[in-house]
Amino acid sequence: MNYNQFCPIAKACEVLGERWTILILREILMGARRFNTLQRGLGDISPALLTSRLKGLEQHGLVIRRRIPGQKGFEYFPSEACEALLPVLVALGEWGIVWARQTMFAEDFDPELLMLYLERSIDRDKIKGAETIIKFRFSDIADQSDWWIIVNPEKAEVCLRDPGKDVDVYFNCTVRTMTEVWMGDRTYRDAIKAGDLSIEGDVYLTRNVSAWLRASVFVDSPREPA
Repeated sequence: MNYNQFCPIAKACEVLGERWTILILREILMGARRFNTLQRGLGDISPALLTSRLKGLEQHGLVIRRRIPGQKGFEYFPSEACEALLPVLVALGEWGIVWARQTMFAEDFDPELLMLYLERSIDRDKIKGAETIIKFRFSDIADQSDWWIIVNPEKAEVCLRDPGKDVDVYFNCTVRTMTEVWMGDRTYRDAIKAGDLSIEGDVYLTRNVSAWLRASVFVDSPREPA
């Protein structure tokens, strides 16, 4: 896509304007390194299209592809040019919070994407012990209402099946409620007081949720036009 204009906005759009490109860069800047992890964060993108977009981003110098040592496949890292886009993407998200709310529909509250973000938001240094099991039960989902995050000092990982271990913390709410709390549209206290959220389990963890479950980067962003 070439606009044939010297305008720097036009030139940037030639690189960034194709569908999925901005979201792929979002995932890479958030720490996704492998192809399957990128797919988790992107949802409906086909493997062929993701491969094509990654190849194009590599050619434009936004993504660095490195072979995984001793394995098949590659990892993808942000280049300096890609990292320079982070404040641009944050500003774009803040614009969306204020000006694109009318385009938010019920189907946009995707539990799989939410759980991926919650997985990434766990601060493992703030959770003591060899292993912690966190269970989310979403009352608005019929076919996959229960989700788990297993946390140990090395990683946090979403699990779709009951791990068969004692649960340390239970979250009970809708996907929308948990999304709104994580994004910063509501506080834990307000959601609990309204009866939309309950958090039960280990007292230390339930009293300090916001310490070990980091909020979205947009938690302090304005919600109204300046």
